[in-house]
Amino acid sequence: MHQEHAALNLKPLEALIITLLILGGISYSIIFAGAVPHIPVVFAIMGLIAYGLIKKVSITQLEKGLIEGAQSGLGAIFIFFLIGMLISSWMASGTIPTFIYMALEAVNGKFFYAIVFVVASVIGMSIGSSLTTAATLGVAFMGVSSALGLSDAITAGAVISGAFFGDKMSPLSDTTNLASSTVKVDLFEHIKTMAWTTIPSFIISLAIFAVLSPGEAASDFSKIAQLKKTLLDEGLVHWYSLIPFVILSILAIKRVSAIITLSAGILSALILAIFVQNSFGFEKVMSLLFSGYASKSGSEEVDALLSRGGMESMMFSISLVLLALSMGGLFFKLGILPALLEGIKGVLNRVSALVAAAAGTAIGINFLLGEQYLSILLTGNAFRGPFEKAGLHPKNLSRILEDAGTVVNPLVPWSVCGVFLTGVLGVETAAYMPFAFFCILSPVITLIYGFTGLKIEKIEKKAAV
Repeated sequence: MHQEHAALNLKPLEALIITLLILGGISYSIIFAGAVPHIPVVFAIMGLIAYGLIKKVSITQLEKGLIEGAQSGLGAIFIFFLIGMLISSWMASGTIPTFIYMALEAVNGKFFYAIVFVVASVIGMSIGSSLTTAATLGVAFMGVSSALGLSDAITAGAVISGAFFGDKMSPLSDTTNLASSTVKVDLFEHIKTMAWTTIPSFIISLAIFAVLSPGEAASDFSKIAQLKKTLLDEGLVHWYSLIPFVILSILAIKRVSAIITLSAGILSALILAIFVQNSFGFEKVMSLLFSGYASKSGSEEVDALLSRGGMESMMFSISLVLLALSMGGLFFKLGILPALLEGIKGVLNRVSALVAAAAGTAIGINFLLGEQYLSILLTGNAFRGPFEKAGLHPKNLSRILEDAGTVVNPLVPWSVCGVFLTGVLGVETAAYMPFAFFCILSPVITLIYGFTGLKIEKIEKKAAV
């Protein structure tokens, strides 16, 4: 999608009105009508096509805009398929269950909030899903918190902060893959770049949770103990189950392409699964990789935590990505996005203003639409060109998409994450929001980096031959 291919030359005001109508309709459908994002996005595409026809844009050009938009996401879609296969194979090999067991070993009565934050972070990175982490271990932590007589709001804040840290930094996360692919940045380079803002946010959050935690607390940790026992009884905890993680880490450090790295992680896990699983034949492997791992331990918490992965599990994300990118293609083809950027180009002549505008857009879309995928996709496509023109490396933008997009969603009461977390943890968004320190600090620190120029990398210019 390129601005110079726009079929119309709109005025910024007209482009703004169209954008507000489109986003307003999507926002109303998701927030008030409870629609899944796909349907309002399809209607938005229909509306944009109708607008283009009224403006005498040929249907051939409009179709080309749709196709160009969808094509830009094909790389991400293939990675999404591999991620689904990696998760299911790592479940079968015991890699993820072993990580979960190791994290649960750290839970005790001391520094409870800080431990919850760290454990949720580890589990979030292991499974690549913030919502699954919160809906399983988060619920267990809430029960322990009540038994200890501690604050439900702070506990929920610790769970959410850790879960979204893990989700943000995990190569298994769909939002992490989406942010990197949207602006054409290598997955592991994206994660490495995020560390500059994420680690300070993590350390500050951990310090605050440690200060807020009671020094010592006695309680019944039977829920945690039961989770560990079930994992052991299922035969999923082994030291050698960590081998696929070691292989993936080595390849990532050596900057091997994400496709090869993820493929190596899948194949090594499948080999290990032969020793971990009973009767692990070819048919079971094919089913596992497509439909995901199905845990039948008898424990609802463990089954919910481990029954994940497979190509099929990524279809929701992939379909939304294709639709959103197609809509973005029409925004470019109809000249709407170029006109909007033209209207604000006067304030985008400084790095600090460009970073603030990108972060503000990601946050604004979260509050307007309540959808983190669209926050990443729309912001990434809107600012990829301006960042390139400013000579800024695209990994600066991919980091902003996560710092101000992914982790902000749970702070919005009517967002997908906000509604879900309130339901499973039993704590209102407004109650846990002040204690979701990591989610609050991430956009703040990314703005500080933008205004100071700290770790804002420029595109290296090739020397003339």
